[in-house]
Amino acid sequence: MKKTGGELIVEALRANGVKRLSCVPGESFLAVLDALRDSDIDVIVCRQEGGAAMMADCWGRLTGEPGICMVTRGPGATNASAGLHISKQDSIPMILFIGQVQREAREREAFQEVEFRRAFTEFAKWVGEIDNAARIPEFVTRAFAVATSGRPGPVVLTLPEDMLRDEVEAPRARRYVGVEAHPGRRQIDDFYLRLLKAARPMVILGGTRWDADAVADFQSFAERFQLPVGCSFRRQMLFDHLHPCYAGDVGIGINPTLAKEIKESDLLILLGARMSEMPSSSYTLIDIPYPQQTLVHVYPDASELGRIYRPDLAICAAPADFVAALADLEAPVEARWAEHTEQMHQAYLSWSTPPATGPGAVHMGPIMEWLEASTGPETIFTNGAGNYATWLHRFHRFRRFNTQAAPTSGSMGYGLPAAVAAKRLFPEREVICFAGDGCFLMHGQEFATAIRYGLPIIAIVVNNGMYGTIRMHQERQYPGRVSNTDLTNPDFAALARAYAGHGETVERTDEFAPAFQRARESGKPAIIEVKLDPEAITPTRTLSEIAQTKSR
Repeated sequence: MKKTGGELIVEALRANGVKRLSCVPGESFLAVLDALRDSDIDVIVCRQEGGAAMMADCWGRLTGEPGICMVTRGPGATNASAGLHISKQDSIPMILFIGQVQREAREREAFQEVEFRRAFTEFAKWVGEIDNAARIPEFVTRAFAVATSGRPGPVVLTLPEDMLRDEVEAPRARRYVGVEAHPGRRQIDDFYLRLLKAARPMVILGGTRWDADAVADFQSFAERFQLPVGCSFRRQMLFDHLHPCYAGDVGIGINPTLAKEIKESDLLILLGARMSEMPSSSYTLIDIPYPQQTLVHVYPDASELGRIYRPDLAICAAPADFVAALADLEAPVEARWAEHTEQMHQAYLSWSTPPATGPGAVHMGPIMEWLEASTGPETIFTNGAGNYATWLHRFHRFRRFNTQAAPTSGSMGYGLPAAVAAKRLFPEREVICFAGDGCFLMHGQEFATAIRYGLPIIAIVVNNGMYGTIRMHQERQYPGRVSNTDLTNPDFAALARAYAGHGETVERTDEFAPAFQRARESGKPAIIEVKLDPEAITPTRTLSEIAQTKSR
């Protein structure tokens, strides 16, 4: 039986297990929109393509299955590239479908035409264009396999609008089969011997391709061996922060005690982590290309092993497969490093205890303490980029897998669309977005999406009236010459109410708890604006102190 290209796209998505997608509708893929009308796929209509792509990234981040996004050509696709870049740097499976100009107009710079196979190569693992509707099952199934195999990442498929209207016969699409890489027995034996010989081993977890079972099983392994474990930048949900083996966050503003431990370790185990610029403290924790530490690097893509650091033992395996192979290893009767592990955990607990005061009338330390006591371990936290995120990353103690959605690429504006996506995926769980005033307004229009679909997220907007991170760097590098970082903001609480949501303004610390409770009880999407003194740029140093340090 003949079907249109649009119908075949939807059929291929359903065959590959797709339950939801995000989009901004466009005339270039009307045939797909029409076919979606008759499907059971949950379609989230967004207000800007960047937000739509970030929602798809969040779904891929929290499920391990490719998040799906559909946008139109030209400006729609280039808007979506912000989310595509996040997925690429963060190793998140995602498929971006782009409506394309009709085939007969290609290479004429037709209306909104872009040659995406040239333009998006740096943003995706594979960029393809489907010229023949009969090949849709082939292309779509391949896209799922590419997005999830090895180092996961985004795939782009462009869809000429006339191709989507073609009626053709095509084979019925089947579900993709992922490519797994299992560790060899000799590799596990080698790893085991190195571990038993070590005096100061250290594990850093990161990356993707984890699941809840793998996280729990590795925690059991670490507990049996009493190993100190850190989590790389914005991958903190991979280990329970209150477990006695947890040593801290290997990210921006790392605990100096933890940084010292990593540098002085005699066996460093990178499991799933690439250790790029941010988690490696600008490539200072591990020497390139030959680390001083004995390095065991476990990663699911062979092209990443030895790309930056030459490991002593390279194991091409996904985290879940490697962890499964550890189950039968016998722990030493008495681990030589056990006391050291305890010391590292105590150092983490001290480091992650927020300050009680600070400049101005609002103190974020007590606010973080209240959130820790008043939210459950299953609460999902999202954020974008900015100095405000330090309060979340340093002082929130993650307890469970799949409770964090934040870009390692440092992209502003991610937190709100990610919160919308997370709440749609897990409606029974509380979802809290942290954002700065600059970060929020990058994709703040997706608050309207939360309203439309009745998703009661809570966005905490930390408003200090400036692009705080850039201002901090200006004070550090060019004291007395601040420029172009001040912001003029709306009344964020009034903005929430204008969208028919719930709005609160916090100008003193003691106002936060009742404001949050009212937001929670409203049952609506909510914005809590926290007016923070610009001097409170970090938990430990003010803007003035940073500038004075440079001037001296």
